[in-house]
Amino acid sequence: MPNVQQTEAVLAINGGEPVRKAPLPWELPGAHWIGDEELDLVVKVVKAKSPFRFYGLDSQEMVSKLEAAWCKRFNRKHSLGVSSGTSALRIALAAFGVGPGDEVLLPGYMWVSCIGAIVLQGAIPKLVDIDETFCMNPDDLVAKIGPKTKAVLVVNMSGAPGHIEKIAKIAHEKGLKVLEDCAQALGSSHFGKPAGCFGDISIFSFQLNKNITSGEGGMLLCDDEELYKRCVAIHDLGYTRSDEGRLMPNDERYQMWGFGSRMNELSGAMLLAQLGKLDQITGAMRNAKWKIRRALEGTPGLSFRNIPDPDGDSGPFMITMYPNKEKCLEFTKALVAEGIRGPEGSMTCIPMSDWGMHWYYNNPSLVKKRSISSEGFPWTHPANDFGKGYSYEKGTLPKCDELSERSAMLAIASTLTDKDVEDIIAAFKKVAATVLA
Repeated sequence: MPNVQQTEAVLAINGGEPVRKAPLPWELPGAHWIGDEELDLVVKVVKAKSPFRFYGLDSQEMVSKLEAAWCKRFNRKHSLGVSSGTSALRIALAAFGVGPGDEVLLPGYMWVSCIGAIVLQGAIPKLVDIDETFCMNPDDLVAKIGPKTKAVLVVNMSGAPGHIEKIAKIAHEKGLKVLEDCAQALGSSHFGKPAGCFGDISIFSFQLNKNITSGEGGMLLCDDEELYKRCVAIHDLGYTRSDEGRLMPNDERYQMWGFGSRMNELSGAMLLAQLGKLDQITGAMRNAKWKIRRALEGTPGLSFRNIPDPDGDSGPFMITMYPNKEKCLEFTKALVAEGIRGPEGSMTCIPMSDWGMHWYYNNPSLVKKRSISSEGFPWTHPANDFGKGYSYEKGTLPKCDELSERSAMLAIASTLTDKDVEDIIAAFKKVAATVLA
């Protein structure tokens, strides 16, 4: 760590020497850990010439093995590998029977896929504010539940759950289904209970940015057998399959329409290997993040996201908060100048106002109530007349708006060295001594 007196150091943005010059690693947790284990399992599938999960020349049953390992890890009865976290969201809502005449409650800080899943099912999204957990505010949830509410989509954002247990209890007491989105929080927990164990259906994503990855992929978890069988039919072609992998159109309970969102054996193979590394990946991020955070706690003018259970944090992001938007922008710009940045094209250190479509008001299709169809479905559907007055413009969720403007995000790579951690701490202290003085 530089031995310069931080209170006297000239900021790099003002012509001083930066804390570091080399970029920090890419913020792609699972990708850094891809190695021989993934290669070995993928090669088995290729050599068997059987990349389809339901039948083949010599099926290696990688997806089935992954699903079994998933159930065991979470102690839940059923799991289902699918093609993406985005498809998992829609499959889950379809399994709940969500459609025209229903509304689904979700937080204003999420990802565009959450909104899209609701809209494509023909239902109406209804926004709920967040709090300083950067997850759904339970009090605002209670205020927003109405006669048309069918389900609550609770999102464990940025690596950790918020008040997930309280939210699930509120929803279930009202007779609502809970869809728990763990796309950004695989490996996290809430006071000893893994994220993914609170929803009637819980979903995960394995896209490149996630804690483990196969490039694309998703998973559903549930305990209810009927929900699971509906998910199986919906994720495929609308029907169940025989033990030989052939479609079975004769069971009237599962004569539906499917999304063609099956997971393939190559993805299953990669994920089976990555799952074995999950605790190492999240442990590395969590340890680095909390070493940084604890070294900075108590810095005047600097505060942090509220994580109810720090031991359950999976660690991929550190969110900081500042007195106002101006200080946030000034601080983050100075931090980047000190070398706290990633390779070209990465988003290692940014003000959260630049965090794009994670904020409700940055989704033009939502704000303008746009549709795939020219007539404006689902907002124009007669059964959805109750949602005509819903606004999605900035100003709808005051706390969400405030936090988006005065917060910043630092991505915590899963391969940070001790030197990287020391440099991050030194840069934060150096900038704080001037910007927050």
